[in-house]
Amino acid sequence: MIRQQGLRIGALFLCLSFQLVYAGTGPRQAAIASAHPLATNAGLDILQQGGNAFDAAVTVSAVLAVVEPYSSGLGGGGFWLLHRAEDGHDVMLDGRERAPLKAHAAMYQDAQGNVIPGASMNGALAAGIPGEPAALAHIAEHFGRLPLTVTLAPAISLARDGFPVDKIYQRLARFRLEALRASPAAAKVFLAAGEVPTLGALIKQPDLATTLERLAREGRDGYYAGSTAQALVQAVNRAGGIWTQADLNEYRVIERQPVTGQYHSLRITSATLPSSGGIGLVEMLNLLEPYDLANLSEAQLIHRIVEAMRRAYRDRAAYLGDADYVDVPIDLLLSKAHADRLRASIKSDKATPSVSLEPVQSIPGQGQHTTHFSILDSAGNRVAATLSINYPFGSGFVAAGTGVLLNDEMDDFVAKPGVPNAYGLVGAHANAIQPGKRMLSSMTPTFLEDEERIAILGTPGGSRIISMVMLATLAFDAGATAEEIVAMPRFHHQYLPDAIQFEPGAFSPAVQAQLQRLGHHLNPLNRAYGNMQAIVLHKHQRSIEAASDPRGIGAAMLRSVK
Repeated sequence: MIRQQGLRIGALFLCLSFQLVYAGTGPRQAAIASAHPLATNAGLDILQQGGNAFDAAVTVSAVLAVVEPYSSGLGGGGFWLLHRAEDGHDVMLDGRERAPLKAHAAMYQDAQGNVIPGASMNGALAAGIPGEPAALAHIAEHFGRLPLTVTLAPAISLARDGFPVDKIYQRLARFRLEALRASPAAAKVFLAAGEVPTLGALIKQPDLATTLERLAREGRDGYYAGSTAQALVQAVNRAGGIWTQADLNEYRVIERQPVTGQYHSLRITSATLPSSGGIGLVEMLNLLEPYDLANLSEAQLIHRIVEAMRRAYRDRAAYLGDADYVDVPIDLLLSKAHADRLRASIKSDKATPSVSLEPVQSIPGQGQHTTHFSILDSAGNRVAATLSINYPFGSGFVAAGTGVLLNDEMDDFVAKPGVPNAYGLVGAHANAIQPGKRMLSSMTPTFLEDEERIAILGTPGGSRIISMVMLATLAFDAGATAEEIVAMPRFHHQYLPDAIQFEPGAFSPAVQAQLQRLGHHLNPLNRAYGNMQAIVLHKHQRSIEAASDPRGIGAAMLRSVK
């Protein structure tokens, strides 16, 4: 729960504790929290071999690409937020996918201008140019100590030898069964005779192992040039896509300055554009900062937080896109003065209907089945990384001969202004499709720091990512542990649709009634969401907590490092 000494936040953030908190006191302790135990263990092994947090990030990313094919992979992208302890350098590595050079604004519309259902979600045409392989090579070259032949070895072994199917794999494969069946190469790897594999069945990916081996030997060129690149382009075009070798040649990872902000004594460092995460997070916190949240009733606390979410997501809809292609008023959106102007319209006794705010055509979204991991090494280097292929199992299309499951991140662009994407979200012109442009994301890998503690955290969850990280930030500021942060109940509002989404059990019937009396529309969800991974360092005690979200199957571990 959100805790603050001497103050009461209320029952809203009371959380059930399912995950052990690990604590270490020695200077040689390191911690990793990821969405899969195989990835966490592999990363810790790399640290034990003399690697740093950045080497471990390469390993964890690659292993997740193998064992969580529904969430991330070599056919996708992401954002890696890095802190280098020796000089305090913070940087965000932008490995987000790009639109192919042949892409255009109406590519998912028919001759009458209507959006073609599924065209931006399924199959080769839905795939942007992947960024994860380039990012792994970049991290190894510029930040790591170990060669890719070492850091990619665990992923290569798991791809070749296989990993066991679990219930999450089954659920998501069943959800995307038709898309996987439509790609013979995908069906061969991820299904069993065209059906969802049984529990414990091994998923072996020999072609992906070969692709990883080329990446390990040759670095970036092992993926974006040579036989892998040729096979990718040929497979995509045979299946109706529009990739060219020029798309792969021109792809570059970009080092960007992270978004920073201040909430009371807490410093926030988070993702910048083309992720909307950091801007949205800081804007919400700016809106909430003057309120005495600890002394509000539970319904009033939720009300104020929802009104902050509503306004920040409205600005996301109106202004945000790839800043390399469109002008974005970043300084204005992050300013306290802008928050003051927005806060003036918040009423304590009445919800603000979203339609009464200055209208925008839409709000862009981002896929649910993303993944996140957090790493802290014994030297104080840290990584928060959120990776994605968008929808579960991405586009469902595997490029034959490569083992690479391609993303469907093109659905994160606006197929047509005002038309919802897969998540019921719609977008404005700032996020329209353009050749080479990076689609807007919600991924929010984040560092939090005050005088006593540092947090490394993030989560998957589509458009709900930003609100989850914001709730986690409020909890951390109020003194919550890593375990409490990842387990706390969640709720969300994204401007449109105008409703509060909330997990089962997050609101009591009495609180729901109070919120409805204030004019809020409620949308109770049938299933919990998110899969947060968090590490908290107590700076003075030199103790560490690590926690993996109990909603998932991940693992958070500490290990003494040589």
